[in-house]
Amino acid sequence: MFNDIIIENYLIEGTILMITGKQRAYLRKLANPTEPIFQIGKNGITDEIINQLASALEARELIKIHILETAMLDPKTCINALAERLDAEPIQAIGSKIVIYKQAEKQKNRKIELPREKRK
Repeated sequence: MFNDIIIENYLIEGTILMITGKQRAYLRKLANPTEPIFQIGKNGITDEIINQLASALEARELIKIHILETAMLDPKTCINALAERLDAEPIQAIGSKIVIYKQAEKQKNRKIELPREKRK
């Protein structure tokens, strides 16, 4: 599937940011010890959830979400739908947990510095 491709592009404030495999691995490492801050249940992905996730992404940049069994959603489908609606980057979907990253729009909220690719 195309979701397994490591390099992804997305637009932030008029510039294209490329997430490389090294950057994705770094974000997975940062997300590993964190606990999920949201749960998606039987109501699925609602506008209210999207608004709350957008606020959380602006404040934290990297969030982990737990998909409950009652949601009847596949985590890989869910992460792609959320990433598209939030204009965010899907980082990882393992079991019932997913991780999403979006660089904060406000400079003061930016906490994560992604590793840069070495130029040859």
